[in-house]
Amino acid sequence: MNLTGVGRRYGRRRPWVLRGVCLEVPTGALVRVEGGNGGGKSTLLRLVAGIDAPTEGRVRGRPRRTAYVPERFPVALPLTALSYLTHLGRVHGLGRADAARRAAQWLERFGAAGHARTPMAELSKGTSQKVAVAQALLAGPELLVLDEAWTGLDASARRELDLAVAEHTAAGAAVVFVDHDPARLAGAADAHYRVEGTSLVPVAPPAPEPPAGPRIRIRAAAAPGTVLPPGLPGRPGPDGVVELTADATRSDEVLRTLLGAHPPWHVRTVEELP
Repeated sequence: MNLTGVGRRYGRRRPWVLRGVCLEVPTGALVRVEGGNGGGKSTLLRLVAGIDAPTEGRVRGRPRRTAYVPERFPVALPLTALSYLTHLGRVHGLGRADAARRAAQWLERFGAAGHARTPMAELSKGTSQKVAVAQALLAGPELLVLDEAWTGLDASARRELDLAVAEHTAAGAAVVFVDHDPARLAGAADAHYRVEGTSLVPVAPPAPEPPAGPRIRIRAAAAPGTVLPPGLPGRPGPDGVVELTADATRSDEVLRTLLGAHPPWHVRTVEELP
């Protein structure tokens, strides 16, 4: 799926919310979008999902089975949770029996099976959010768009949604998501973008930590009861011997501290750890 030069504004006299956005969402990719409140993240996700049409530019290759979880889910519907999900399954092309079966499975998985026959208008915010997520997942979408979908879910349901995202991408579905928690699916995203002004800019992955260098073990001794110099961790044994471990780059500093103490410590062995 590709968004090429896409822009969106609401009304001729209002400023552009987004303009000149270019985004490619490959099959099976997990794409994270971030940005400040009111900056256009939800607008972008609505364009990706096909809920809104761009004012300019083109969207190409959107899969037929595209599902969307909005930031705010309409709950005042004259249906029970199960009947609503079954209806949505039918809309997505499932047979009635298959839609009802999948609806029940997703309610069970998210811990909401006990509310299957509760009218939507009577559901708590957390349970209605579980229904919102279930309606997006039950037909096996090829493109899943999640706008703060984890908000309002309990810890168990959040873990299930994490797992469902992993299952869908492994099966070849693309997922585009926004979440306020920077740790959400950390390290799993294939691409990461930020909405800045009216533009979408890529976020560079964090630089990898340098590989750990060799470690040095130092054994030193002093008179029993001698205290280690400040800044050196450890505690001498009853015989006054202490064993310290430090990165090779810091071992000289440790040795100077030991030898320069008053009274000085006697270094017995210095060896590189395997």
